[in-house]
Amino acid sequence: MSVLHNIFFFIVAIGVLVTFHEYGHYWVARKAGVKVLRFSIGFGKPLFSWRKTSAEGDDIEYVIAAIPLGGYVKMLDEREGNVPEAEKSRAFNNQTISKRIAIVFAGPAFNFILAIFLYWIVFMLGSTVDRPFVGETVADSVAAKAGFQLQDEVLMVSETPVKSWNEFRLEILNHGLEGGNIQVHVRDTDGLERTRELALGDMHILEDEGDIFKRIGFKQWWPILKPEIGGVMEQSAAENAGIQKGDIILQVDGVAIEQWITLVEMIRSKPNQAMNFIVLRNGFEEIVTVIPKSRKTKEGEQQGYIGAYQHVPDEIREQLVTRVEYSPMEAGAKAVVKTWDMSSLTLRVLWKMITGEANLANISGPITIATYAGVTASIGLVSFLSFLAVISVSLGVLNLLPVPMLDGGHLFYYLIEIVKGSPVSEAFELRGQQVGIAILALLMSVAIFNDIQRLVQ
Repeated sequence: MSVLHNIFFFIVAIGVLVTFHEYGHYWVARKAGVKVLRFSIGFGKPLFSWRKTSAEGDDIEYVIAAIPLGGYVKMLDEREGNVPEAEKSRAFNNQTISKRIAIVFAGPAFNFILAIFLYWIVFMLGSTVDRPFVGETVADSVAAKAGFQLQDEVLMVSETPVKSWNEFRLEILNHGLEGGNIQVHVRDTDGLERTRELALGDMHILEDEGDIFKRIGFKQWWPILKPEIGGVMEQSAAENAGIQKGDIILQVDGVAIEQWITLVEMIRSKPNQAMNFIVLRNGFEEIVTVIPKSRKTKEGEQQGYIGAYQHVPDEIREQLVTRVEYSPMEAGAKAVVKTWDMSSLTLRVLWKMITGEANLANISGPITIATYAGVTASIGLVSFLSFLAVISVSLGVLNLLPVPMLDGGHLFYYLIEIVKGSPVSEAFELRGQQVGIAILALLMSVAIFNDIQRLVQ
């Protein structure tokens, strides 16, 4: 996938999220009677700008700037310059504490509203998902000790219904973040509903970077199918070698191939090494030489891959996947609950990072976000909208943190003002800004470092 593709959808995503956030400040400020001077999407040098007279008769400048990593709404304020006597009542700093709180809180609030709207669309459009079938568990793992059996279909985690493998993963994270025991309701291969209890104890499932399911011992179930090629990716090792859709792999380097996973494991073990495939094509056997490309795993090992995927018969696919969609009313209610749950989970994960119970490697920066923007956009509209909803929730939660320079920092100042009966001093606010800049710079440094580590891997 091209870098330009990722960058384009990253700019689209950030543009939408920042516009909604800043529009929240802008809309409530105007409703509160505050004079708005500028509405800017992005920072730095303006690329486009225009002026428009508002209904209140104000000349507002609208700007799209060069650096698309944020935005701002500039309002009339005595702390930033002289204000004519006739307009002092419209300056932000002269508003009541309730109005100032409403204006500042509106930015994050609009992010949550946007997330609800996006989830509503996603749930109405629906999606095809992997049904939550459990595969063979890792020996002596938490999942194995809980008694999970091959092809158990997960129905609920605690009291939360589960319809897909991804929902199962999310609910395990949500319910297992604090450790303890998790009740998982399943339907076994005999059609009987049973309850398995995951005893996580004091396990901190985000303490290490990587797949939490791997630590717990879960694998997704996949039926044993013949090693038939369902398709190849463009410019992949498979395409370069002449592997075609419909080829059945009989042997690799003299080893008979009966299962797809055997083929995958052999390819992984031989990065950048020529491998001789015997394939059955149109009833005839052919010899094909394939040189797997190499990529680094999270453990730092080189792993081979050829860019081919397995053919799955329609009858098997129908067993493995299901269609999930909701009516407008159901989708609306579910969207509100989903936004609340994701907000709560985001806040809890952040707290785990602060207390050291979650690895800082879980923090992602602009490079990772850009990659996911491109990937989800390539998958389809529903996937991209879901990505936007998640990032919008994260943006809303992060901006409410009591860190100076963020909306939550200003709200914290207003809380102090309510308690002490007067605004905080300029010296206190200046010192807070310095602390806030240091915290944000540290977080951005960690995020970018993690991004670079992922690129290297």
